[in-house]
Amino acid sequence: MLTAIHISKSYETPRGALPILKDVSLTLDRGGAAAIMGPSGSGKSTLLYILGALDPPTSGSVSLDGRDPFRLSEREQAAFRNRRIGFVFQDHSLLPQCSVLENVLAPTLVAPPDGGGPKQDESRARELLTQVGLADRLEHRPGELSGGEKQRAAIARALIREPLLVLCDEPTGNLDRASADNVASLLLELHRRRQTILIVVTHSAALAERFPLRYEMREGKLVQEKGERR
Repeated sequence: MLTAIHISKSYETPRGALPILKDVSLTLDRGGAAAIMGPSGSGKSTLLYILGALDPPTSGSVSLDGRDPFRLSEREQAAFRNRRIGFVFQDHSLLPQCSVLENVLAPTLVAPPDGGGPKQDESRARELLTQVGLADRLEHRPGELSGGEKQRAAIARALIREPLLVLCDEPTGNLDRASADNVASLLLELHRRRQTILIVVTHSAALAERFPLRYEMREGKLVQEKGERR
């Protein structure tokens, strides 16, 4: 379960504190999926970074699977993110000098031992790349892929450590309509198959409409749209 309770976030400026998030609360069980919309600067990405343990809240608490990552040491927090959270960004952030397979394996290179090993990691990476339709692109470099293929590789990388929480920041923002639809379908299918907690921040109403839960950021507050969508 993911729980965020009374999250607020502000940044200090020469004119005083600038509030970004105001008393935001959110709970999602395993298997839950939510889309968050809102105009640029409304705090969507800030909330995502807090939920992903990349940026601490000014006040409030976050708990994932019963643990508050902000109560961990810096090293423990990094290990927690690596093992429990997967990220997909608008810019796929693939390493241009590495093959697709190497990019997907990158999170395992800095991971603490979990009883597996390099052979098991590679087997999982190959399986994921097959699931996202890139079985014939393993040795290609990012520069040889289309935009949609790069995002599919990024999704496989986000799932390589079998995270509980998957966070996506505008995952279809740089794609054409057909590629965006394919990436959205892939995200939701893998989410259903693996029963992750999936949160997507997006400007795309078409993408948000596909999620069972839909929220909007309004003046720093998270407002749930009435009724669930299936």
